[in-house]
Amino acid sequence: MKINSKDIKSIDNYINQFPEEIKSKLETIRSAIKKAAPKSTEVISYGMPAFKQNKVLVYFAVGKNHIGFYPTPKPIVVFSKELESYKTSKGAIQFTLDKKIPLSLISKITKFRVKEDWELLLKQKAGKKKN
Repeated sequence: MKINSKDIKSIDNYINQFPEEIKSKLETIRSAIKKAAPKSTEVISYGMPAFKQNKVLVYFAVGKNHIGFYPTPKPIVVFSKELESYKTSKGAIQFTLDKKIPLSLISKITKFRVKEDWELLLKQKAGKKKN
C-alpha cells in the first residue's frame, strides 16, 4: 500500500491508513515504544511515525512485506546478536508481517536510545558550560 506522506499529520493518521491486521501490529509497536520512552513525544518525521525526546529516538513504518524499525545505526551494532534472525541495514531492522513482532527487543532498543539521547544532551550542556 502506497502512502502519500504529505497526508500524514499524526501517528493515528498514519496507522489508520492500513488494514486491521497491520494496524494492530503498528499499535503494539507504538505501545512498546511509549512504555520504553514515557517522556517522548510522538511526531511524524520523514513521513514516518517517530518518537522524540531531545532528538528523534526511533522511527517505524510499513514496507512492502515488513514493518521497518529505525533506531539509528548504533543499536544495530550493540544488539547485533539479538538481531541475527532479522534483516538489518545500517540504521534499520525489518520485521516481516507474517511473524510476531519482538516487542521486548523493540523496548530494549528504545530504552538504549533514550539513554543515548540523554547522554548526548548532558554532553552538549557540559560543552556549553565550558564556553
